[in-house]
Amino acid sequence: MQIFLDTADVALLKAGIATGLIDGVTTNPSLIAKSGRDFKAVIAEICGFFDGSVSAEVAAVDAPTMIAEGRELAKIAPNVTVKIPLTRDGLIATKILVDEGKAVNVTLCFSAVQALLAAKAGATYISPFIGRLDDMGMRGMELIEEIRAIYDIHDFGTKILAASIRTPDHVRDAAIAGADCATLPVSVFEALYKHPLTEKGLEQFLKDWAGTGQSIL
Repeated sequence: MQIFLDTADVALLKAGIATGLIDGVTTNPSLIAKSGRDFKAVIAEICGFFDGSVSAEVAAVDAPTMIAEGRELAKIAPNVTVKIPLTRDGLIATKILVDEGKAVNVTLCFSAVQALLAAKAGATYISPFIGRLDDMGMRGMELIEEIRAIYDIHDFGTKILAASIRTPDHVRDAAIAGADCATLPVSVFEALYKHPLTEKGLEQFLKDWAGTGQSIL
């Protein structure tokens, strides 16, 4: 499963990308607003040091303007993926942009039939929001399972990009459910490689090694 980072903080992105484990980046208007910077400048900077998929979201709600904004965003760099909300107009815009050869991430997906329509429109990625469904008392991961089943049965090429990830358990469950990718807050990514038993074991190993008085170098 590919791992994306969900942030517009350039410093945090560079630190994450330095691990060699990051496959893509997702941003949205809220994340850009928090940075206080120019939207297109942030996307251009990220694409300048990272060649994986970088999702940049349109701000319009009508199809013609979404299409115009999508074309403008795609000009920033070859690895920009235009991010479009899953609405009627959004699906119209997705079909046109995909037909023009642009990568599109259809976001704010909350049902399997929405995901079906996004795949029929040719979306590169579909972003089901797991955590927000959990917040409503629903089982968000069930949506990943349903989408996976539909895409496999009908041989759709759209990648499932699990979003609204809150915990390492979400990452594990998304991988088991068949998500192709998951986009994570930096805090969740950092938590993936931590475990108290790992830290305890390492502490003991270092103590034992120090007792030998040896050096590898």
